[in-house]
Amino acid sequence: MAVHDDCKLKFLDLKAKRKFRFIVFKIDENIQQVMVERVGGHDETYNNFLAAIPANECRYAVYDFDFTTDENCQKSKIFFIAWSPDSSRIRSKMLYASSRDRFKRELDGIQVELQATDPSEMSIDIIKARAI
Repeated sequence: MAVHDDCKLKFLDLKAKRKFRFIVFKIDENIQQVMVERVGGHDETYNNFLAAIPANECRYAVYDFDFTTDENCQKSKIFFIAWSPDSSRIRSKMLYASSRDRFKRELDGIQVELQATDPSEMSIDIIKARAI
């Protein structure tokens, strides 16, 4: 599975320059390549991120989650989310599952990985719990 250069460039902008809050990636099955589908500005919320992910189609996403620790320190963690809803096509699920590790290796700096098949598995409470 090929990875479009824009995927790596946008991820570097998210990680190093903090230009984006999230990036949603999709696999173009016709050309067998991972592409950027949508980027969310740094001022967008987690609800904006959830709205950007289609309910019935697989996607990869990265989300830059800011939080405050119990010691009152500001921190940030970059999540990699593999979204594979039960209602998506079997062929699509297989394609995303078989490409996930290779694609994730292209994105140097992922701190937390999350696999979700239902929206409740990537709720803000789950994100907070995994960040700490």
